[in-house]
Amino acid sequence: MLSSLMDPAGRRISYLRISVTDRCDMRCVYCMSEQMSFLPRTDVLDFEELLRLSRVFVRHGVRRLRITGGEPLVRRDIGFFFKELGSWLRLPEQAGHLDELTLTTNGSRLVQYATVLAEAGVKRVNVSLDSLDEDRFARLTRRGKLAATLDGIRAARAAGLAVRINTVAMAGVNDDEFDALLAWCGEIGADLCLIETMPMGDTGEDRVEQYLSLDSVRQTLSRRWTLEPLTYQTGGPARYVRVAQTGQRLGFITPMSHNFCATCNRVRLSCTGRLYTCLGQEDGVDLRHLMREGAADAALEAAIQSAIARKPTGHNFLLDAQTGAISGPQRHMSVTGG
Repeated sequence: MLSSLMDPAGRRISYLRISVTDRCDMRCVYCMSEQMSFLPRTDVLDFEELLRLSRVFVRHGVRRLRITGGEPLVRRDIGFFFKELGSWLRLPEQAGHLDELTLTTNGSRLVQYATVLAEAGVKRVNVSLDSLDEDRFARLTRRGKLAATLDGIRAARAAGLAVRINTVAMAGVNDDEFDALLAWCGEIGADLCLIETMPMGDTGEDRVEQYLSLDSVRQTLSRRWTLEPLTYQTGGPARYVRVAQTGQRLGFITPMSHNFCATCNRVRLSCTGRLYTCLGQEDGVDLRHLMREGAADAALEAAIQSAIARKPTGHNFLLDAQTGAISGPQRHMSVTGG
């Protein structure tokens, strides 16, 4: 293995999130505006370009890959991409081994792809689901069908995939459903992760009004559920407890109330080939331009090393319910990948 990727704060980068498309079959209110203009296909990296960049990162010590979007499963021939990446899970350490290949999805196409993912070596998937109420789900996703997502989740479980449900916690929107979601996750054998809303891009929604600190949510839930401390941790930022009544885990992702920057081991590659070293910052490097200009891998490695050498200590998200102050990147979440 070549030298590991280390940032100025001494954090080793071992986790890469790869967006394969900016397109999605939903328009979730915290992720996109209702009327989106999507990228020309020529701006999006093809699978060979994505695989080449992935190999560079793996050679430098990245051991976890998460495929994101947009909605990754809307991309044509995505099964091929997972099969290629999945073959790296079986390689020896010195030959570019991966420890984990995962996916974040809205679940709408899991019926079609759950078995494909399992056969590729994917062990677990994160599914975005912000409501179990059909009408509310339709409003939050602007065009999604709850039945399709629930069918997808069932297909994933039937294929042997572990499932984590990701729910963005929004005051006055879905804060009356957390108990129902916990109980339902217990019934289907899935973990639940609550996520604070982040100010990224103009989605047409009032994020200050919807902001909900998960400190208060956890306190409220602990009155009705026994939440047992856990040391369990995935490669991501969630911090977990076990729900004694269900046996499942409950995670909290708190970029606003308790940022997790000190332990950040992640960078993100957009579908256009731009490497972002922080979700809450704009700085990065255009790797697509280098590749399409004929750059050798050594030049790509140097550009990646240079970008990570500028990785900030922490993000610049600001969403203050007391003052109404709000700031964050102008790009939508779907551009960077979740």
